[in-house]
Amino acid sequence: MFFARKPLIQQVHTEIPLSTPIEEVSFTVFDTETTGFQVAAYDRIIEIAAVHVRGVEVIEGNQFQTYINPNRQISQEIIELTGITNEMVENAPSPIEAISKLFHFIKEHQSTCLVGHYVSFDLLSLKSELKREKFKLQRIPAIDTLDLIGFISPSYDMRDLHRYAQSFGTRIYDRHSATGDALTTAYLFVELLQHFKDRGNRTWGELLWATENKSRDY
Repeated sequence: MFFARKPLIQQVHTEIPLSTPIEEVSFTVFDTETTGFQVAAYDRIIEIAAVHVRGVEVIEGNQFQTYINPNRQISQEIIELTGITNEMVENAPSPIEAISKLFHFIKEHQSTCLVGHYVSFDLLSLKSELKREKFKLQRIPAIDTLDLIGFISPSYDMRDLHRYAQSFGTRIYDRHSATGDALTTAYLFVELLQHFKDRGNRTWGELLWATENKSRDY
């Protein structure tokens, strides 16, 4: 496992020099669906999905997806929003099992960094599930596409993933599906990386500096 009652010494992610070209960096773009927004209190994860990105290329064949049994009823509102029913999660893995599988996916693809759209919410969802079982997620680099958009186009002021995808002309997949949102985020991310490179930025270190946001604690 990649988490414990205190953070493990071994690293889940692959540490690389800051001078590494972006084309050589592996990312795991991920998304979660939950029973609601109060994940630090009582809402639970019901789906996780992830996509492997290598440099500025989405590797669509390298995907991860699992439903999760939240051990509570999913409201009709969330069923209508996500399409995930109580029957679909009834025999699904527990949160700990599902999160462990996600981190095996990260390690298998030697990812250096997690990526998400409003990634702090997805990370909080993971951390909250682990905390309930007295586990703690080890620290791992994470990039929010919102921060990369803010660096490239500071005039944008919205959070909706699909509106950003439309603005940048990238592929759009099913909304409010972890797999669909992870794929949409992955294609938006590689388009943003191309814009980032077009401005003369070339390395992993420059990407970290550009997306650093001290208001978010990952």
